[in-house]
Amino acid sequence: MVQIGYTMMTEQAGPRDLVAHVVGAEEAGFDFSVTSDHYFPWLASQGHSPNAWAVLGAAAQATSRIPLMTYVTCPTTRYHPVLVAQQAATLQLLSQGRFRLGLGSGENLNEHVVGHGWPGVSVRQEMLEEAVFIIRALFAGDLVNHHGTHYDVDHARLWDVAVPAPPIGIAVSGERSCRLAGSAADLVIATEPKRELLEAFDRHGGAEKPRIGQLPVCYDTDHGAAVERAHEQFRWFGLGWKVNAELPHDASFASASASVTKEQVAEGIPCGPNVDRFVEAVRAFTDAGFTEVALVQIGGGHQEPYLEWARRELLPALRTL
Repeated sequence: MVQIGYTMMTEQAGPRDLVAHVVGAEEAGFDFSVTSDHYFPWLASQGHSPNAWAVLGAAAQATSRIPLMTYVTCPTTRYHPVLVAQQAATLQLLSQGRFRLGLGSGENLNEHVVGHGWPGVSVRQEMLEEAVFIIRALFAGDLVNHHGTHYDVDHARLWDVAVPAPPIGIAVSGERSCRLAGSAADLVIATEPKRELLEAFDRHGGAEKPRIGQLPVCYDTDHGAAVERAHEQFRWFGLGWKVNAELPHDASFASASASVTKEQVAEGIPCGPNVDRFVEAVRAFTDAGFTEVALVQIGGGHQEPYLEWARRELLPALRTL
């Protein structure tokens, strides 16, 4: 049976609301949760971007059952890998073993803020691979001295080591990232229901490991209002990750998505109160081979009715997949 997750989307709600929402998701019966890790929202209309790690620390204390996960953290530019390892180990201890560390090569939108520039995709993949090596060594409790292509680590160790260490997931979009995920990760992360990504992950050592997808949805009793909100806040989603990884500012995303219509958004994102439409969208992931799907309810101020509807109608319907 597919596991259904809840997304704390930091781009659309403040920190106290995010924690309250994941408490509600635990009470509603979601199987796990994930948290975005942004410095900027995609569009100004989303209006938020608190620190994900502070939110996760509060969520670890406010919940007792629901697993937590970054979806995803970029450990290469805005954060040094040694800092990511320390944060992740601490979250694993605070949550008593409920934390998974999702990693990816990042987006210019969030990483440009430290002024180090934005390298090409091949360099970003090299940086991610080296970062994962460093994080794994620190998770093991080793004293780490590392002088690599992209990072230096001088006499670092974790004094509070989590046992077991947080499982590491790696986000994939092509053959190279699937090779890294298959060989170096405990699970794979993707935002599109593409079977070929999972097949590549399996070829490189990922067989039998969990595979997690993510799906934006927009529940509302008024279908038209749901489409309007999804278009206002999430029309960037259809640009694709080759574009999304490169644009530097929320204004860039607004400009790039200016010609996206409401009809196009409604075609790609389940909107309104029809539970069957949501089930079919999740089925695309399960048919591709995903074992877990995290849903993103669009609109920070529209979480409570969504959580109640999910408890009452959506989650029971998805349990049949």
